[in-house]
Amino acid sequence: MYDVGTRKRALALVAQGRSVNSVSKQTGISRAAIRSWQMRLEPLDPSRSVSCPRCHDIPGTPDEPAYAYLLGLYLGDGCVSRHRRGVYSLRIACSDTWPGLIDACAEAIQAVRPANRVCRIQRPGCQYVTCFSKHWPCLFPQHGPGKKHERRIALEPWQGAIVNDHPWEFVRGLIHSDGCRITNWTEKTVGGVRKRYEYPRYFFSNKSDDIRRLFTDTLDKVGVEWTTLARGSDPFNVSVARKSSVALLDAHVGPKY
Repeated sequence: MYDVGTRKRALALVAQGRSVNSVSKQTGISRAAIRSWQMRLEPLDPSRSVSCPRCHDIPGTPDEPAYAYLLGLYLGDGCVSRHRRGVYSLRIACSDTWPGLIDACAEAIQAVRPANRVCRIQRPGCQYVTCFSKHWPCLFPQHGPGKKHERRIALEPWQGAIVNDHPWEFVRGLIHSDGCRITNWTEKTVGGVRKRYEYPRYFFSNKSDDIRRLFTDTLDKVGVEWTTLARGSDPFNVSVARKSSVALLDAHVGPKY
């Protein structure tokens, strides 16, 4: 048996991005024990316990802006998987290129489920920001077998209400998962001189018609103009290039960091 302090120190090392194997070697604690602490349902500090807002019919979530952002991340790069004893993991894949995004993802998960541990599992080129809970299917009813673009994705009324109240957080999560801000350029001949012009542009790419529609419907609500660019015959890409709309996204979303 290990005391609470020992458990917290081991989990803190894992949360820093260390592998379970390396933490086990450093601390002398078995890998099985560390994994069991990651998957524990009860918090180490009972005073932090928070009931599931869906199971107990509590309006909203512990933090609605954080949930709207996390919902966008989940629809783009997240999945919910079932483990033993009715425990589920929420896992968001985040590229190592954007350390600020990884931190923002971990903070959002912690805000939504403050009683549960958030860990970062390093993989080549990315980190899986992961959290175990019985209640992820309650908070993300879109989960299910197969790829998201091969099944219907629709928000529950309570999720739609949160997105309506916090549309920019939802848009930010979607762009942070499956979007980007780039600088386009073109050349024009003016007065016989060939000149290069550069301008910023946002893209969002997702194979799911439903997820793209959720994105564009929300852009409409916040006054952002967009167009669809087809890749071959498939309209996977949503583009925002009009100056005023790019300025809106810059003010509320900005480039990944």
